[in-house]
Amino acid sequence: MGKGGKTDGGDGFGDASRDGVEQENMAAWLLGVNTLKIQPFKLPNLGTNLFFFWILGTLPWSIDITQPTSPLYLIKLVNMYCFDCCLFLFQNMRCADFVVKEPMVIGHECAGIVEEVGSEVKHLVPGDRVALEPGINCKRCELCKQGRYNLCPEMKFFGSPPTHGCLANQVVHPGDLCFKLPNNVSLEEGAMCEPLSVGVHACRRANVGPESNVLVMGAGPIGLVTLLAARAFEASRIVVADVNDHRLSVAKALGAHEIVKVSTNIEEVAEEVAKIKEAMGTRVDVSFDCAGFNKTMATALSATGSGGKVCLVGMGQRELTLPLTPATAREVDVIGIFRYKNTWPLCLELLRSGKVDVKPLITHRFGFSQKEVEKAFETSAGGANAIKVMFNL
Repeated sequence: MGKGGKTDGGDGFGDASRDGVEQENMAAWLLGVNTLKIQPFKLPNLGTNLFFFWILGTLPWSIDITQPTSPLYLIKLVNMYCFDCCLFLFQNMRCADFVVKEPMVIGHECAGIVEEVGSEVKHLVPGDRVALEPGINCKRCELCKQGRYNLCPEMKFFGSPPTHGCLANQVVHPGDLCFKLPNNVSLEEGAMCEPLSVGVHACRRANVGPESNVLVMGAGPIGLVTLLAARAFEASRIVVADVNDHRLSVAKALGAHEIVKVSTNIEEVAEEVAKIKEAMGTRVDVSFDCAGFNKTMATALSATGSGGKVCLVGMGQRELTLPLTPATAREVDVIGIFRYKNTWPLCLELLRSGKVDVKPLITHRFGFSQKEVEKAFETSAGGANAIKVMFNL
């Protein structure tokens, strides 16, 4: 298969079609720094073991579609939204160690409606509304066999270079990574399973429970879903710290017991830790750094009580310089997370039951024209009151 979603011929793939009528699939391509363009993205033909998903285009990885163990399906995506990682790629052509080296389709958070299913797909039928888990693991390596598939070295993840993403009309995806939405969960909420999964995975890693007093550093989208997840895990008390008054007010509205305004000045860590401890009113058992900067991580390490845990969630800096020795002397455990694993069923249940409400996080909605996509990324980059930006396809 050639680059950019084009087929070279002779590989069994061609233009997607229904009833012999070609369907043109359009996608948002990242062409350079701050440069996006809506242009065609081809889909594979519907094969015996394929389900079609109206959204991705060509398969950006090698997969044997003749095997029943590799069923794919085509789904018409009605809703999808961009996330800060897409924004970071948009602005920098990289996110952590994932570097954009050639034009690619962006996006990794989506939900949609099944259009067709392959013959090996038994749990879904056309018309079903589904949420997509965006990472396809190899299922063969030791990490996959151990159940830690999020760490699979062969992971193909929507919108993570060099794998094409899902900000398009149509997508092809494995059936076992598509989860049927409960009747009372909207497509928009279904798409929010992806960021919510980060918070859920973080709370699982840190063993958050009813006796946990939790600090969340950063009230951006991931900090806010981590707050929601900690509440769902019945954390006893939650304090959120951030530099932005508006986002702190959102955190308070979403259920933070207290909020603390902090600065970007690392010289003020000691003073701000004192404020955080006062706001908590008791020891901090678990701290989540959802920003990932020297300042935020240093604050989390200092604020966390002896024997507690600090979970690094955000990746604001590629490398960190941290005061680990004092934290080590207090046996503060430092743990990290990377994406998530086995979170979609729980996320959907939290949404169905009403234990988590993600709707307040969706602050802006756009269509899928060149003008609206550009405006959406401008809105997200501008910060201000934007939290989650949704594209309705």
